[in-house]
Amino acid sequence: MTQPNVSGPSAHGAVDLSATVPPSAEASTAVTGSYVVEVTEQNFESVVRLSIQHPVVLEFYSPRAPEQARSSADLAGLAQSAAGGWLLGRINVDTVPQIAASLQINAVPTVIGVLSGQLVPLWQGSLGKAEMESYLGQLLKLAVANGVIGKAKPVSAPEAEEDPAADPKYDAAFEAMGQGDYATALTEFMRILEADPTDAIAKAGKAQSGLMSRISTVLDPGPLVAAADQPGASPQAITLAADLEVATGKLAEGFARLVAAIRESAGDDRDVLRKHLLELFDTQDPADPAVLTARRDLATALF
Repeated sequence: MTQPNVSGPSAHGAVDLSATVPPSAEASTAVTGSYVVEVTEQNFESVVRLSIQHPVVLEFYSPRAPEQARSSADLAGLAQSAAGGWLLGRINVDTVPQIAASLQINAVPTVIGVLSGQLVPLWQGSLGKAEMESYLGQLLKLAVANGVIGKAKPVSAPEAEEDPAADPKYDAAFEAMGQGDYATALTEFMRILEADPTDAIAKAGKAQSGLMSRISTVLDPGPLVAAADQPGASPQAITLAADLEVATGKLAEGFARLVAAIRESAGDDRDVLRKHLLELFDTQDPADPAVLTARRDLATALF
């Protein structure tokens, strides 16, 4: 994985945990929402495991910290606005001190990213919403560079605790993806699908690792995309250009490229393009608007 190059500002507005008094009995002001989950010792591992599929942001907080409510509300609002671009996991250091201690978090608020299980320091202390957006934007760019391009699904704490991806049968595949060994990950996911062709996690993993294995050696996508734009471009050139667009978050462009090519093709070429588009759909949330639109367009192109 590309080494993280995201670092937050110095600790301004942060509360030193070593100097705080024991937590009071006052109720936590935790923020909840579709893309926000409260993290506990029980679901911590499963939440972090999700970072194989999409970025995870961990917020270490205390209701006693100055401006904590505003900061948390801004961060939760950004998670909601991202609509699955990343998942926010909130860790109350007063009630779950073990996690903060294990990660050597010594002040709150502290916010870190997680990509493929690796920690990416973001910031410590209170920031304005615009500053938060800037650091999160850097995290998302780093995610794309490392093939972490999936979308988070709306979750709640119980769902995260019961995350089916925690099944050990996926361990070898997820570990290979975390190491950037997409060929091995693809083989492992295919092995799982041989035993159970209906396994949704393995199906998505196969599609994503296949995508990344196809583009991982591309150094300059510009000429390849330009070649696919030329009249009479081959199905291979078109599918590779679509791969590059989808992998960099240009879902609508990549899907539209394939749909347009399907309309203009016939026979084996059309079948190759159609199957490739369906596999790219599997790399994303089925409810993603770009996927839904492209599915409708595909039906129109075929019939």
